[in-house]
Amino acid sequence: MEKRKLGHSSLEFAPIAFGGNVFGWTADEATSHKILDAFVDAGFSFVDTADVYSRWKPGNKGGESETVIGSWLKKNPAKRDKVLIATKCGMDMPNVGQGLSAAHIKRSVEDSLKRLNTDRIDLFQSHRDDKTTPQEETLSTYGELVKAGKLRFIGASNFEAPRLAEAAKIAKEKGLPRYESLQPHYNLMERGLFEGALEDECLKEGIGVIPYSPLASGLLTGKYRRGRTVPTGTRLAEARFAGLLAERNLALVEALTGFATARGHTLLELAVSWLLSRPQVASVIAGATSPEQVRLNTDAAGWRLTPAELAEVDAILARNA
Repeated sequence: MEKRKLGHSSLEFAPIAFGGNVFGWTADEATSHKILDAFVDAGFSFVDTADVYSRWKPGNKGGESETVIGSWLKKNPAKRDKVLIATKCGMDMPNVGQGLSAAHIKRSVEDSLKRLNTDRIDLFQSHRDDKTTPQEETLSTYGELVKAGKLRFIGASNFEAPRLAEAAKIAKEKGLPRYESLQPHYNLMERGLFEGALEDECLKEGIGVIPYSPLASGLLTGKYRRGRTVPTGTRLAEARFAGLLAERNLALVEALTGFATARGHTLLELAVSWLLSRPQVASVIAGATSPEQVRLNTDAAGWRLTPAELAEVDAILARNA
């Protein structure tokens, strides 16, 4: 299986990362353990979560996903060295706070280590930018934690290009840890959120990109068609995602599905493979709520689009722009 590296780090992993936001939300602890077993047993290793997952579920307060991963590691201590654990801080945690100040990062790291039942975090990420805290303070704090062995590498999520460039400059000038990765909202349907200045900065600095929402909130699973009612309970049934179901997008889904089907693949496989064809993409975050879905996601990494196929996809996108 192909292995990739993240930025200038020594982290090596298969091209699919597991999105742990489902743990403690749409997957209970027992199911989550089965999912993690299926993922690791298939030869994959990169598990991504955050301290704030999944506080949005009624009754949750944040930390549920990390706690589930921690209980799995407690049951399977030999698997700790088989997984790369990535988590984040910076979003608002009840009774804890938010941001990227030294105090908040240090408390967040200790809390995450405890919940995850581990002594180190392979990739610790700034979940979102904090413009109220100097970036040198943030990076210096990460430097202390790396030296202490609690963190191995750091990454960023939801940063704008100028701030990512500023962080890279500070890291170089001050000899501090650099962001080895960026998690942007990026997929075949929503390219403008990343392509342009942000993509250019990642290429310039050799920052590995780990896209989230690779299936455009479910639109690129192939489940949604023109003339069909959106199933209740799905993400696209929520009002805030209604724009994704515009006629233009549904027509594009139809065209892309035809392209994939003609080659013996699914739309999901096309969505993942297209992202993995981008030179700066290190891994694609894909969630699952069952071991069967894990298999579908990991299988999707097996299609390598040829230059001719990529050109045809570009033509389809241009025709439906």
